[in-house]
Amino acid sequence: MSTNPEPLLSRLSEIVSEPGPRLDQLQKVASVLRASTGNRWVGLYEVDFAQGEVRNLVWDGLAAPEYPTFPITKGLTSSAIAGKRTVNVGDVESDARYLTALGSTRSEIIVPVFDDKGEVIGTIDVESERANAFDSDTEEILENCAVVLSRLFVRDS
Repeated sequence: MSTNPEPLLSRLSEIVSEPGPRLDQLQKVASVLRASTGNRWVGLYEVDFAQGEVRNLVWDGLAAPEYPTFPITKGLTSSAIAGKRTVNVGDVESDARYLTALGSTRSEIIVPVFDDKGEVIGTIDVESERANAFDSDTEEILENCAVVLSRLFVRDS
């Protein structure tokens, strides 16, 4: 991932500001994130505390997620939600929390998306076939992306 996040953040801001259906905007975001990270899979998930589940909204990569919907208490995502922090696992094979999405995934980073009250309302999930694929710069860039994307996750009441 580029060390200068400004072009990426600018492009995501443009997408978020475009008129049109939210899922179309999110699909564009997933595609842009995948292209800019150079990784093979990006998924955007919505957290539904009322239903106790996490749902995949869109993805970009080789295949659909193995678990498009799963309990809020499962997977690496549960740690990102409960801890309200990014979870970066360099070797998913050694982490019992990992829910297999694609068999060849070696590392995964899950970045929470927050609402204006500081509650987790979604996640950005990036997977790589390389071990230890995500460094601290990548974490910071994706966390900045999550801030830009937050309004696409807020549901109308």
